[in-house]
Amino acid sequence: MTEPALAYLQDDLAAAGFLLLGGFRPSPGDGVPGISGGAIAQSLLLIGSTGPSLWRPFTSSREFQDGTPHPMDRYSKQKLSRLATVHGLDVLFPFEGPPYFPFQQWALKCSGFSQSPLGVLAHETYGPWTGFRAAFLSAAPLVEQSPSANAGPCETCRDKPCLTACPVNAISVETGYDVPACKGHLQKSAEITCWSGCLARHACPFGEDHKPHPDNARFHMSSFIGL
Repeated sequence: MTEPALAYLQDDLAAAGFLLLGGFRPSPGDGVPGISGGAIAQSLLLIGSTGPSLWRPFTSSREFQDGTPHPMDRYSKQKLSRLATVHGLDVLFPFEGPPYFPFQQWALKCSGFSQSPLGVLAHETYGPWTGFRAAFLSAAPLVEQSPSANAGPCETCRDKPCLTACPVNAISVETGYDVPACKGHLQKSAEITCWSGCLARHACPFGEDHKPHPDNARFHMSSFIGL
């Protein structure tokens, strides 16, 4: 795949609501499997989305409207499997397993990500609003040997407003993310403000333009607590 072909891939991803978050050349310890025909993957491309990019095409899809479980996973698999085939790539998904692939580990090998106190990764452009949807594998070296070093936004964020924004103190540097406390708060009432988006994530000063629509946030919160 040449650089123009990579640009065409990015255009096709954008049309379906996805984006290329970065990539790297895998090493033996990265947990990247071989590709079709037994070849070694020379490039991993991390595919993701943010709320504004994905919500409109997703809500117009058959997967969203058919009432069957896991609509976003099914939409992602349908669209990204087709694009992988069109562009001659192999594809892996974070929701298929066990075993599950180490998508967060792979993202940290791409430029611009850092581990946040929220348990998710934060990106220098997209803040805490990226979702990892797939990884494309190629037998060609499509990316630099080592992406430009960038520790991501959390390393330089002094105030860390995400730590004090949660109404039930479910976020802590010492103990991490208290999932039961978060779920229990959401289950008290469908009118709780958090249903329109995690307040800790909303407090992050990065990625302001990539916050999800309230309907999008409610969809994810429903999935989170198993509704």
